[in-house]
Amino acid sequence: MIVKKLRLQKCWSQEQLSQCSGLSVRTIQRIERGQQASLESLKSLAAVFQINLNDLQPENDMETQTSNKTNSDNTQAIQLNIGEKKAMEYVEGIKGFYQHLFSYIPTIVILAVINFLFTPDFFWVIFPMIGWGIGIISHGVQAFELFSLFSPEWEKKQIEKRLGREL
Repeated sequence: MIVKKLRLQKCWSQEQLSQCSGLSVRTIQRIERGQQASLESLKSLAAVFQINLNDLQPENDMETQTSNKTNSDNTQAIQLNIGEKKAMEYVEGIKGFYQHLFSYIPTIVILAVINFLFTPDFFWVIFPMIGWGIGIISHGVQAFELFSLFSPEWEKKQIEKRLGREL
């Protein structure tokens, strides 16, 4: 997530970072998703961003980071706080929804054309349209957090209730 924050601060795409660092786009995607990066990859990214290699080390614990005052000012500026992390995840969810929606529309249009050209007497395209449409709606509800029945807050309430510590 730190790599993504640094990349977005410089307004670079993953492809641009790939070209500057000599890493593949796939490697950058993996690192941004939080997978373990090799030392060579981290060195390359640290050189591109002109920061210390230690600043790119994986985050251990958010509370430890925020309470640790021995880091330099540069390191503290790079680390993600909880709000930034949630905002990035929210935007990723919305991005995924729009990608899903924009694959749905042309596919349904193509299926409708095929339906009308080859079997105009039976309107079978309605079945994938409804089925996939339900998936699109549920994805949108989740991405835009319109309805959060099983949210972290709900889980916390249930745990507290189970332990007998009503809020």
